[in-house]
Amino acid sequence: MTFVIAENQRGLLIQDGRIIDVLGPGRHRISNWLGRKSVELVDAVGLFTSPWAEIMEKRHPELAEANFVTVRPNEGEVAVVWLGARPAWIVRPGQAIHVWKVLDEVRVDTFDVLDRPRLDKRELVAFEKAATIGSLGAGPIAIVSVGEAEAGLVFFDGELVETLGPGRYGYWQVGRKVTAKMLDTRPIPVEITAQEILTKDRVSLRVTLTTFVQVTDVRVAALSTPDYQGHVYKLVQFAVREAVGGRTLDELLNDRESVDAQIVRHVREQLGDIGIRVTELGVKDVILPGDMRELINRVVEAEKVAQANLIRRREETAATRSLLNTAKLMEDNPTLLRLKELEALERVTEKIGRIDVQTGDRGLTGILDQLVTLKPRD
Repeated sequence: MTFVIAENQRGLLIQDGRIIDVLGPGRHRISNWLGRKSVELVDAVGLFTSPWAEIMEKRHPELAEANFVTVRPNEGEVAVVWLGARPAWIVRPGQAIHVWKVLDEVRVDTFDVLDRPRLDKRELVAFEKAATIGSLGAGPIAIVSVGEAEAGLVFFDGELVETLGPGRYGYWQVGRKVTAKMLDTRPIPVEITAQEILTKDRVSLRVTLTTFVQVTDVRVAALSTPDYQGHVYKLVQFAVREAVGGRTLDELLNDRESVDAQIVRHVREQLGDIGIRVTELGVKDVILPGDMRELINRVVEAEKVAQANLIRRREETAATRSLLNTAKLMEDNPTLLRLKELEALERVTEKIGRIDVQTGDRGLTGILDQLVTLKPRD
């Protein structure tokens, strides 16, 4: 029996159902008396997946040691298998693989995932691709990415174990479930949508507010409430009902600052120490029913009309008083009166293209005397 084995192959020589040798590359001639022998060709690159691998490890350790490496990590450990300078596979506890070493240099690194659950930067970069190769287990590495202005919280089986700053981190997800939660540490706007509220004078209106919420203690905030924004939202709703319900419509419209201050004070008192603070809060809109808006518009219009009438009367009074003072001055000073007469005549002549003056016996002086006649004083 003659056969050829390639460089990337090995031949498993089997006799009577037992493996007796591993044949290297080249041409082989084997006597096969009575057909008791056979040769099984297998790829000698990467994983040795034949059922013979397990048999060779247990029954023929000398053949196994010469041809492949068996990787079988203990409980609480993870094995990383390197082919040359490349990490190729990550093996979990309870799993076993056989890796050919006849063509590639095989190295195995073992990690205690209980004592050191977090990977350093170099390990994360090297192992994250190996973690996705093959079907030896899905996701042995959990990657946590924390953005700028965020804080990350890492949980093992629901227990908070670490708080992280911005960056990229890796954890061994072997024998545990790794989850993460991100919290934005910047002030976040929370819009409080319109809700129907009755004022003290029984006017129905809707109020919308805007508040800014900021995380001050990430660990406390994460453990105190599952949704801190929703928690603040409910507190603001209650505070708005209390502030608006205790005021009349006029008080609400005329003193928005005190309303905002009362709402902020109430919310901060109810929040307590849960790692959250309300930086700003204010009433954005007060929405009235259509008939109420029309009524208020009429009131405002009437007030503006009254103010305009008052201002007009004041101006008329001031103008009359000025005319009276001018008349008194003219009465006491004939020369001033004559100057005013000349000014009036000048304004008249500006609008007339031609003036014919019949002087008569008295001339221009007589005409001017006839324009204004002063009553003699008593």
